Amino acid sequence: MPKLAVGDVAPDFTLPAAGGGDVSLASLRADAEKGVIVYFYPAAGTPGCTTQACDFRDSLASLQGAGYAVVGLSPDTVGALEKFADAESLTFALGSDPGHAVLEAYGAWGEKTLYGKTVVGVIRSTIVVAPDGTVSLAQYNVKATGHVAKLRRDLGID
Repeated sequence: MPKLAVGDVAPDFTLPAAGGGDVSLASLRADAEKGVIVYFYPAAGTPGCTTQACDFRDSLASLQGAGYAVVGLSPDTVGALEKFADAESLTFALGSDPGHAVLEAYGAWGEKTLYGKTVVGVIRSTIVVAPDGTVSLAQYNVKATGHVAKLRRDLGID
């Protein structure tokens, strides 16, 4: 699936979430004045994904204060997401996409290089969806460390 670009309509989604129930882009958009930060990560509990999630956790109050909601999506099971959220005290939504449908729709699933080999999997990505449902920022192949700080700068929060 091609990557999304600024101005594209973001695919809507509803996925099972950590903590029970579902997380949907439509409901997050309804509650976020500036938009929804949708970030895609490979695996709950791994070092890079933990660093990135904790960075979002630590910046959550200021992101929300600036009008943004945050949701993390991965192919993990709901059970793995719940353990991850509990272990790291994550207070934002985590959605489970084991079939990769949402990951693929956002261009966050495909070939990537891992330890010098080409593999198929999650492409660490962040998409900001504006209140009108269009993409206002699309970043692919982001680094886990330092990404949230860069995102804050790109959004004009810092």
